[in-house]
Amino acid sequence: MNKVEFATQWMIDLANDDSHGYDQIYRWGQYGDYDCSAAVITAWETAGVPVKTNGATYTGNMKNAFINSGFINVTSSIELSKGTGLLRGDVLLKSNSHTAMYIGNGKIVHASNNEKGTASGGKSGDQTGKEICIRSYYNKPWDCILRYIEYNNNPTQNAKKIVQAGQLHVNKFANLNISADGVRGPETKKAGIKVLQTAINLDYNAGLVVDGVWGTKSKKALGSHYVKFGEKQYMVTAAEILLMLQGYDPKGVEYPGTFGSGLKAAINTYKKANNLPQNGVCDSSTFLLLIK
Repeated sequence: MNKVEFATQWMIDLANDDSHGYDQIYRWGQYGDYDCSAAVITAWETAGVPVKTNGATYTGNMKNAFINSGFINVTSSIELSKGTGLLRGDVLLKSNSHTAMYIGNGKIVHASNNEKGTASGGKSGDQTGKEICIRSYYNKPWDCILRYIEYNNNPTQNAKKIVQAGQLHVNKFANLNISADGVRGPETKKAGIKVLQTAINLDYNAGLVVDGVWGTKSKKALGSHYVKFGEKQYMVTAAEILLMLQGYDPKGVEYPGTFGSGLKAAINTYKKANNLPQNGVCDSSTFLLLIK
């Protein structure tokens, strides 16, 4: 079971066990009760994602702590009024107010008020069946949707060889000299950004400083650019190399690259592993995931 599924199932199990209710004072399960943020934070921390360790304690500081723990902000890709675009495990957040988790099929799970309709002072456990419950999606309105991405940072032996080959292509394409050790560490992650910056410059004459820092200028230069089957450009080369740095084999790297069946299959495999639509396109959102 991956971490997304573990955290989601933990929340579902919490809602289905009436020994757990809502309380905003004893909110970390001391007597079985949680409030909305403590429940979501505990679900992910229990799943092995160190959101609480990284500073998440309530809705007001969840966003930064979750992003620092491997989540990305996907709000712009979600139709909040209907929940279109949400994936199982997505964290719904209204800062300083409320949070919930999407569990699929138009349903969310969240902790709400106690049996008195208040934040504290009720009995331990769920007295109404609605203190921690599964219900239909609604828009709070949410101001942030956070999605956890599980990266291939500890590759298998075969994947390690793919990462090593990718590191060699990094050195060739971006004129670098990183270690080809098969580990996607900080040096390799920074080099991946340089690969994308280099490709953007070659294809779009963007004039970016290739410094491995993904700032405002790099984000603006990437814009909504994407590559798909049949296209030939350096952004295809970047997609091939970046996938290799994640341990996925695009079946070759070219300068500039031609988007073929090997790259399409690798992108779809990567997207499937990260709960993304398998459309065979490396769009701007996918590029951003690959360099994270």
